[in-house]
Amino acid sequence: MYPFADQALVFVMLINFLALGSSRMNVSVRAVALQGVTLGILPGIMHTFSWHLLAITAGIILAKGVAIPWLLVGAMRKAEIRREVEPLIGYIPALVLGAIATALAFVFAAKLPLAPEHQGLLFIPASIATLLTGFLLLVTRRKAISQVIGYLVLENGIFIFGLLLTEAMPVMVEAGALLDLLVGIFVMGIVINHISREFSSIDTSRLTALKE
Repeated sequence: MYPFADQALVFVMLINFLALGSSRMNVSVRAVALQGVTLGILPGIMHTFSWHLLAITAGIILAKGVAIPWLLVGAMRKAEIRREVEPLIGYIPALVLGAIATALAFVFAAKLPLAPEHQGLLFIPASIATLLTGFLLLVTRRKAISQVIGYLVLENGIFIFGLLLTEAMPVMVEAGALLDLLVGIFVMGIVINHISREFSSIDTSRLTALKE
C-alpha cells in the first residue's frame, strides 16, 4: 500500500540506535533532526499530492528537522556542553536494550488485531520501538539536553502511530501536538539556562543534593 514507507521507517529505527550509541550531543541532535525530516516526508509518500499536503509536510520538516534542533544547538552552546560523559547506563548496554526493545516491538505488533490495510506494515513496530528508544534516552541520560532529545524521539514514536490515523483525525490534532512539543522545548531551555547559571554542572542527578 505504501511502497516506500517501510524503507523510511527502517531508516527511522536505525537512527534510534545512533541516538542511543552516541556520546556527542551534536550527533544526537543531528540524528533527531534527520529523523524529523524523514517523518516529515512520510505523509507525502502515503498520500497523493496536494498543496495542503505540501504545506503540512513543509511544516513538519521545518518544526522537527530545523527549528527544534536549532533551539537545542543554541542551548548546547549556552550551557557549554558537548558530550554525555557519565550516562546512568553505558552506551553498549543501551544499544543492547534498544535492540531488545525493537525486537519486542515487532513481537507485540504481530499480536495486535490490526485493520487489514495496516497488517504487514512497519508503522506499529516502528512506533513502539521509537517510543521505547525515547524512554530509554530519558531514563539513562543525565544531561538535561539529552533528556530533551529523548523526549523528541518519544514524540516521534507517537507521530508514527498517528500517521495511521490521518484519515480519521483532523490536521489540527497534529498541529496541537507540535505546539505542545515546542512549548516543552522552550520550558526545558529555561530549565537548562537556570541550571547552568546557578551550578557548575547540568547533571540532573545532582539535583538530589539540593537542600533547603
